[in-house]
Amino acid sequence: MIIVPLKEGENIERALKRFKRKFERTGVVKELRQRQAFIKPSVERRKRKQHAVYVQTLQEEED
Repeated sequence: MIIVPLKEGENIERALKRFKRKFERTGVVKELRQRQAFIKPSVERRKRKQHAVYVQTLQEEED
């Protein structure tokens, strides 16, 4: 459960913004979207490998 204490004279909009940031950091929405469809482990590994290659090429170009 996420608790966002209101400070003295704090704007509700600011408190709501802090709540949204805390909620996003928990990763609940991201996990929910992942669970909507099953991804085979082989496909997931392939995707991670492709991402690693992409990141590595970006780093090589930067140097």
